[in-house]
Amino acid sequence: MESVTFLWHVSGPRDPGPGERREMLDRAGRALAENGVEQPDIVRIDVPGRGQSEANDAAIRPEVEPAIPALQSRSLFGGRTGLMVVDAQSLRASEAVAIADLLMTADRETICVVLVTGGALPSQLAKFVKANGESVSVRKMRERDAITWVRTAARDRKMRIPGESASTLVERFGSDIGALGQALDQLMVVDESITPDLIRDRFKNRPDEPMWHFADAVAAGDIAGALRRLHDFLTHTHPLVLLAFLENDLRKRSLAAAAPDIQTFADWSNSKPDAFPTKKAWQARNRVSEERLGLAVDALRRADQTLKTKPEETHLVTLERLTVSLCYWYGA
Repeated sequence: MESVTFLWHVSGPRDPGPGERREMLDRAGRALAENGVEQPDIVRIDVPGRGQSEANDAAIRPEVEPAIPALQSRSLFGGRTGLMVVDAQSLRASEAVAIADLLMTADRETICVVLVTGGALPSQLAKFVKANGESVSVRKMRERDAITWVRTAARDRKMRIPGESASTLVERFGSDIGALGQALDQLMVVDESITPDLIRDRFKNRPDEPMWHFADAVAAGDIAGALRRLHDFLTHTHPLVLLAFLENDLRKRSLAAAAPDIQTFADWSNSKPDAFPTKKAWQARNRVSEERLGLAVDALRRADQTLKTKPEETHLVTLERLTVSLCYWYGA
């Protein structure tokens, strides 16, 4: 990002976790700073999701409207004006067209625009960005990435964090590098060795992570990891949400196993054949036998009945047993 650039697209994974989102926003901020935009000259637009706007029927919603004058005006202090559009994947077609039209006529010497997306840009903007801008991708932050981040951040703070202790921190905070940084700041004043037990005693929280972390642990047959993810998830969300996710995952596995090719599977699952989740499900279609898929269907049916008819104290043990079973059936 060293050369002066007029337009940037910072793209991250769909449904980014706190770690990915922090990295996406940091990259966007660096792009603006390195292109000569001062903080007072940055206009930030947070695009609302579907149904979240104050005026859902407007062609250009009030939350997006400030982008229009930002693209037309110049800095009050003679420098470059910055526009950061966060969650630009949620722009409506009419909004994307309006922004693309203004970008075509914008003064590229006085404006720097960064579009931040969790997923793909609207097609009306994507073509223009590809021809006229630069793109930066932020990949999903997995546990090993977060552990690497902790070790680097600890070195920057002149701290010694053993490998097992770094892993324990990530167990407590997930990939939220903001929370991990705050935890390291607190541990800087500790006089004793930073052991896993010390971290567990000091920090009691459970990370709020995307569901794919749980799904990956189940698919890998990692029982301990899947159970830890299960407990993390149930701290923040209702058990029926988890069950709905597992039912949808099983449906995709069954469709992939029955489909003759990936295009048919994409049609059946109402997805795009080149989308990462579609390709991932298709590549895993032969890993689970038809018999085990049938066992999973029956187990999910019984778990659903238990959650909806039995006392709440039975729900956790039901989901734990279901998780262990799915690890055996999916990860074998």
